[in-house]
Amino acid sequence: MTEFKKHTPYKTKDWYLKWVSSIILIIGIVLTSHNIYPINLYVSSVGLLGWTIVGFIWKDRAIMVVNLISLVIYVTGLINYIMGK
Repeated sequence: MTEFKKHTPYKTKDWYLKWVSSIILIIGIVLTSHNIYPINLYVSSVGLLGWTIVGFIWKDRAIMVVNLISLVIYVTGLINYIMGK
């Protein structure tokens, strides 16, 4: 059996940000699955912002790109919702 080695920091500011952002994103996914709109977009945007910041801290382009693009898409949805009122 292969042993997993940790490559990320433990109990640092970015570690906490990573886990808080992950929990927030999971809550956003649950809200989306229950069609609780637009609160799901607000919640998910906060989680995506957190993960984008983690990507910048870690200098990880893949994390930055995926989460930043997702954040832009969610914020665009929020703007469309707000402008439609």
